[in-house]
Amino acid sequence: MHCSGMGSFRTLCPCWPIFQDEPVEWETPDLSQAEIEQKIKEYNSQINSNLFMSLNKDGSYTGFIKVQLKLVRPVSVPSSKKPPSLQDARRGPGRGTAVRRRTSFYLPKDAVKHLHVLSRTRAREVIEALLRKFLVVDDPRKFALFERAERHGQVYLRKLSDDEQPLRLRLLAGPSEKALSFVLKENDSGEVNWHAFSLPELHNFLRILQREEEEHLRQILQKYSYCRQKIQEALHACPLG
Repeated sequence: MHCSGMGSFRTLCPCWPIFQDEPVEWETPDLSQAEIEQKIKEYNSQINSNLFMSLNKDGSYTGFIKVQLKLVRPVSVPSSKKPPSLQDARRGPGRGTAVRRRTSFYLPKDAVKHLHVLSRTRAREVIEALLRKFLVVDDPRKFALFERAERHGQVYLRKLSDDEQPLRLRLLAGPSEKALSFVLKENDSGEVNWHAFSLPELHNFLRILQREEEEHLRQILQKYSYCRQKIQEALHACPLG
């Protein structure tokens, strides 16, 4: 065995991470009224539920979008209210008047909510509607709506701007969840207004960050230790001289 011609470092050490920063294009073409009508017919013919899209006389259309909540931090609700269950959220209680006293809790992991929206409903309005459904009184700017797509074995996430129209994106993509799905997450860009959080929330975030940092460090050390072991094995396998 010779050390020359052993291939790339990735071949030698398959644990080495691959980073992709290749931009992904989401096409959102403008459709004529006839094209919208045809798209709605095609969409409705492909779904196996009663969550149809409907064309309105004014040229707009209504339909349902499904949003998965993937929140890792606690949310705030009025302290006089018990934490809402998924059954409570389905009943859609109003948000009520502003309250000063709050209590924090974790929403059910991977909770899902269907919303009936208009084609002109914006992403920001979707976020606000979701918060109302779950009685969350946190600032909507703490959250962001993402679209998720699976392509060629890769999963891509794109943050929607406030003015994008989720139902329009749903119509263009079709009903396939792999082609497009919506996810509500914390707004982890530089736009987070940390001053909007209470003191206990900020302390809790610091504890969460510390746990995440420790876990990331453990994974990185484990990965490099494995790579180091493989390199040493390869060195010992090379004949001297």
